[in-house]
Amino acid sequence: MIACVAPVLSSYWPLMMPLSAWLLLLVGAAPLVSVSVGSRAPNASLPLVLWHGMGDSCCNPLSMGSIKKMVEEDVPGIYVLSLMIGKSVVQDTENGFFMDVNEQVSFACNQLSKDPELQSGYNAMGFSQGGQFLRAVAQRCPSPPMRNLISVGGQQQGVYGLPRCPGESSHICDWIRKMLNSGAYSDFVQKHLVQAQYWHDPLNGDLYKEKSLFLADINQERGINETYKKNLMSLNKFVMVKFLQDSVVDPVDTEWFGFLKPGQAEETETLQDSVIYKEDRLGLAEMDKAGKLVFLATEGDHLQFTRAWFDENLLPYLH
Repeated sequence: MIACVAPVLSSYWPLMMPLSAWLLLLVGAAPLVSVSVGSRAPNASLPLVLWHGMGDSCCNPLSMGSIKKMVEEDVPGIYVLSLMIGKSVVQDTENGFFMDVNEQVSFACNQLSKDPELQSGYNAMGFSQGGQFLRAVAQRCPSPPMRNLISVGGQQQGVYGLPRCPGESSHICDWIRKMLNSGAYSDFVQKHLVQAQYWHDPLNGDLYKEKSLFLADINQERGINETYKKNLMSLNKFVMVKFLQDSVVDPVDTEWFGFLKPGQAEETETLQDSVIYKEDRLGLAEMDKAGKLVFLATEGDHLQFTRAWFDENLLPYLH
């Protein structure tokens, strides 16, 4: 199910590492060193902002660090900011599990607003749960302006299931399952477990709409915030990537903004068949008609792709 793992490049690195192993590797790691900035050259590519998934961090050399390096090689001179949510890599990793998502989004917006390299606009790419978190940034924080949003395996309609998560044997994943199964919409779980904030129970739609602290808000489930709609519609492109053999995200249709049909947990519906689209609560129908929505699919499990696929399919949206 959940936003989680290090993206896999041309060598197809292992999809998962136990969270305990991640933390052991990260203990004592230095905070991200800010890159010295200056004025951007005329006609240079827009800066790129990255947001990692659950169990990952801004700067792991096997995941986001590698993505950052790859983009910098493909687009000479580009400024790439990989968001660190917290004061250290360890905090960043832990916050992907336990920090209120709304607070994370505010933290990110504050970073973006203070970065002089981004003030003329930027493109954004979110991996797994980072995809829906960056959409919240687009809807809530229009300055500096986001131009293109690329959601790589993001859960735009949330999740309903936890088939696999990083660190199958770790006590953290066991605790997450217990909390979600026992009461994803309790005040305590909502406030203290990130994944509960995009848990979308189709069998308890009213409870979801009432209690969901994050997803129900950004998906306009409780009412229409015209500012959210206006800001999202200002994107040039909203690109969504689905992994056809995804064993982590449930249902996988959420990666294209689809989900389970309300009132049951077996049949899915596309974005175009959903209430969000038919009532155009977010402006997605209008964006679709304008050619602003891009739906991409690739073979492989969650966040598995080759550099060749990335260069052919995603690189064009970074220029």
